[in-house]
Amino acid sequence: MRLTEFTELLTTEFGTVTANSMLVDHALIEFGGQTAAEALESGVDPRDVWVALCRDFDVPRNRW
Repeated sequence: MRLTEFTELLTTEFGTVTANSMLVDHALIEFGGQTAAEALESGVDPRDVWVALCRDFDVPRNRW
């Protein structure tokens, strides 16, 4: 998944304001407590970050 697709999915699912907050405020246990932005910056695949956020925020599996 490209970063642009990740961003589009995130903003479509959660809205711009919430998506922006999730990127920098929500710690992802799967990535050692890094935020989504930190995980992406450290080279984690955007698809993996997307799935982790979907799990944490109970997004229905068919939208992952």
